[in-house]
Amino acid sequence: MLNQTEVSEFILLGLTDIQGLQHFFFISFLLLYLTGLLGNGAIVTMVIAEPRLHTPMYFFLGNLSCLDTFYCTVTVPKMLTGFLFGHQPISFGGCLAQLHFFHFLGSTEAVLLATMAYDRYVAICNPLRYTLVMSPRTCLLLAVASWSTGFVHAMVHSVMTSQLSFCGHNHIHHFFCDIKPLLNLACSSTSLNMALLNVVTTSIALGPFTLIVLSYLYIISFLFYEVRSQEERWKPFSTCASHLTVVALLYIPVTFNYTPPASGSFPKRDVQVSLMYSAVTPALNALNYTLRNQQVRSALEKMLGRKRFPGGK
Repeated sequence: MLNQTEVSEFILLGLTDIQGLQHFFFISFLLLYLTGLLGNGAIVTMVIAEPRLHTPMYFFLGNLSCLDTFYCTVTVPKMLTGFLFGHQPISFGGCLAQLHFFHFLGSTEAVLLATMAYDRYVAICNPLRYTLVMSPRTCLLLAVASWSTGFVHAMVHSVMTSQLSFCGHNHIHHFFCDIKPLLNLACSSTSLNMALLNVVTTSIALGPFTLIVLSYLYIISFLFYEVRSQEERWKPFSTCASHLTVVALLYIPVTFNYTPPASGSFPKRDVQVSLMYSAVTPALNALNYTLRNQQVRSALEKMLGRKRFPGGK
């Protein structure tokens, strides 16, 4: 191999160089980011403070909201800085850290959504045993398993990426450090990294998705064969609507980005898709649960009422 200078930092090129668009994007994504922070922060606060929400379903929702708060924080602040000051330098270590936390939180969310689907399956199809099956200990173990799976998955990618050699070109055509654009800059062989991306990451995405689909197939078959009343059939679906929306918001863009074989080129479409689930989805998840879930809305109104009238009951 030729003696070449190792890259010590990368330059994130961001979304656009057009100044008018940069200002528009800055305001738009700042509003989305603040919406995500405030919305998810409010959900976590309500789940902790409101006794009515001390149930398995809202325990997992609290985990999801906490995760979404961190998830958008991994990428959006750096992207916003880029809109104001142009191309952003990021150290090699900082790049690996961003890659790690992005995949840690993203894969944790995929597993957590499967856990939430299982919770809905037990609640609807086996309500008499629900409190026994979804005990506090079981819920805690499922949550720990979700976060641990995401951490291990991200660690594999972080360690493998850290072993690569980077020399020469250091411009990343993205707004954050992701695996595919980094592999395109590597001077050493990336065949093992590509294999991990195609096999492990696809499994992390499709494994939980399969469990989600199976859970809802069981729920649908149970409701149609065991429940006679049309009204009683639709009532359980109302508790699943928000969860299904979150699943769609995550899996539709992820399917475009990671399940196809990772090619040598990194098309602009992938950047736009990444933007959807890293910056837009966390804010939409918060709005989805605060606007569509009756108990969350009631708890929010109660919490706001207390702040407005602290002496009231």
